[in-house]
Amino acid sequence: MILEGKRVPLPAVPVVHRRFEAHARATPDAVAVVCAGQRVTYAELDARANRFAHLLAARGAGPGAKVGICLDYSVDLVVAILGTLKAGAAYVPLDPSYPAARLRLLLGRIPGLALVVASPATAGLVGSAAVEVLGPEELSGRSAGLPTTGPDVPVTGDDVCYAVFTSGSTGTPKLTAVRHEGWFNLLNWLALEYGLHRGSHNLVVSAFGFDLSQRSLLMPLFCGATQHLMASRNFDGALAYRMLAEHPIRTVHCASSTLYLLVDWETARGGAHLAGLDYVLFGGEPLKFERIEAWARREGNTCTLLHQYGVAECTDVATSYDLVAHRPGDQDIAPVGRPAYNTGIHLLDERQRGLGAGESGEICISGAGVGAGYLGGTGPESERFTTVEVDGVPRRLYRTGDRGHVTEAGELVVAGRMDAQVKVRGMRIDPTDIERALGRLAGVKEAAVAVEYTASGEAELIAFLVPTGEETAENEVRLRLLETLPRNMVPARFLTVPELPLSPHGKVDRAVLLDEFRNQYAAGSATE
Repeated sequence: MILEGKRVPLPAVPVVHRRFEAHARATPDAVAVVCAGQRVTYAELDARANRFAHLLAARGAGPGAKVGICLDYSVDLVVAILGTLKAGAAYVPLDPSYPAARLRLLLGRIPGLALVVASPATAGLVGSAAVEVLGPEELSGRSAGLPTTGPDVPVTGDDVCYAVFTSGSTGTPKLTAVRHEGWFNLLNWLALEYGLHRGSHNLVVSAFGFDLSQRSLLMPLFCGATQHLMASRNFDGALAYRMLAEHPIRTVHCASSTLYLLVDWETARGGAHLAGLDYVLFGGEPLKFERIEAWARREGNTCTLLHQYGVAECTDVATSYDLVAHRPGDQDIAPVGRPAYNTGIHLLDERQRGLGAGESGEICISGAGVGAGYLGGTGPESERFTTVEVDGVPRRLYRTGDRGHVTEAGELVVAGRMDAQVKVRGMRIDPTDIERALGRLAGVKEAAVAVEYTASGEAELIAFLVPTGEETAENEVRLRLLETLPRNMVPARFLTVPELPLSPHGKVDRAVLLDEFRNQYAAGSATE
């Protein structure tokens, strides 16, 4: 079975920054970016980005080059992104929320790195770079006399616009490259399908290194709207909610776990600023619908929740589903909907044969959004990029490694990872199935399940619970789980935690949870 998105023609040169430039000409005095009291118009932003593009070109950082950007959210960050695109180069986000050791590893894995842009606050994190590190102050001085008009650099839809690191199933960071055509197609689909316009002002709430953040950053500039940036390196729920209250923000793109925090913040304060948005576009991890259901169904909530699915290798988003239609049952998983424009969703079995509605298999993506592959990649994961024939025409396709099926109504449902399953006492188990069962129990606000290995190498399931009130007794939780799950799917240990920690990308950080478990286990053993 192939789910086909609507076929929509793209411009001869499908390039995102050209759309921004058109807005700069049409509405030069419109506000493009707001950050920490700074307000920059489209004309001002375009002029600064053009100067930076000329500076890059003069230093040989043009077509085919990679420019690392290690900046906190700021006007300078947006200037660096647009200037890099205008120069024909591709930018690589180097997230300043990462430790220096992690950034050192990433810097060594960027082929064709020409230079790195950093600020005084971030330069120390990228000091190991083997290329020149430029700061915004240096850029302002060196580019002051350069033209404010755009450089004459031809850019095609097949050129790489940005590349982000993803660990995939191996845990080894890989640099996956996104093409201009795919990025343009994504933003064009969001704008046309959901009616985004010059009033669709956005707030960025996710970390810079996250693939989701790239479309969040450029979406409002693609539409002629205003981009609002938080002057915070890590997610700050209080600051985010205050900005929703103080500015005419209409859209937010985020991970599911970040949405939960925003909902909790609004619910605790009796506010309505999140509920009054036009759209929250979210995904990136399995949805725990019970965490947002009461808020989503409350009277007066006019916010459309778009539950989306995609992978960094295919320009971040491939499908979307309006949750207003979701009516959860005991075993239901919220769908992620239908494909974006010019996108195909394929469900294949182990022998790469198509499957019918209701049959579970590997989710594969074809179409405009499929990226240029892993830069410098030669390992087995590069083989996930392949070609299939559809109606006699070859199509580039990416095998996601995600497991899912298509409903009779033609909606995609993602059930988990093909490689996330672990063997526990001889049976294959997906921990997300257990998380869903725990989330349905009274007294459990949310839950995460991680896999720990005993000294003998046996896999053991550890459940981390955030209670709605008082701590729930472990034996009680175990007995209630046994009513719905087979015994081998019931975790061996349960640990109550005040909240689930998030990674810089806004997803549940299971490594931190396992460290907490090991520390508590070690402390308990020491007192025995």
